[in-house]
Amino acid sequence: MTGKATEISNLLAPTVEGLGLELLGVEFAPTGNSALLRLYIDAPGRHVAIEDCEAVSREISAVLDLEDPITSQYTLEVSSPGIDRPLFTPAQFARFIGEQAKLNLRLPVDGRRRFQARIERVDGNSIVLVFDGREMVVAHENIEKARLVPDLVALGLAAQPKPTGPRGKRKAGNESDNP
Repeated sequence: MTGKATEISNLLAPTVEGLGLELLGVEFAPTGNSALLRLYIDAPGRHVAIEDCEAVSREISAVLDLEDPITSQYTLEVSSPGIDRPLFTPAQFARFIGEQAKLNLRLPVDGRRRFQARIERVDGNSIVLVFDGREMVVAHENIEKARLVPDLVALGLAAQPKPTGPRGKRKAGNESDNP
């Protein structure tokens, strides 16, 4: 998160928590004379409902009007994390050890700023990833953006790959091969 996003997150987290929800993170994207303020919320133990987003939007709008941390016009969005959940903190990375994540870095590591890797572990403020069969350590402060890569097969949203034998042909003995 940027400095402004962190400031806004710190300001709004108590209000979101007061509604029984968790503020996962904030994206703040200024463009010219306006900005986009996007909040990601989670509902521990259940899915985020549209009513949750509406309640958070209503409550934090009042806080933003009172505190006025954004000097330009802005659009407010309140969203669930979705299946490609954004990751904002080391603790959030730790919750998803073993999962795949797409990362955009501020500064390159091993010559790369964008890549997909498995989350191996979290050591303090360092995220240890496995990329191309080797471990890569990335300082959390160097992560510009990170999202989980959903396993669509495990979620039942994609077909299981068919078993293949040599040269990509189906293995012998499948029932559909027999007349």
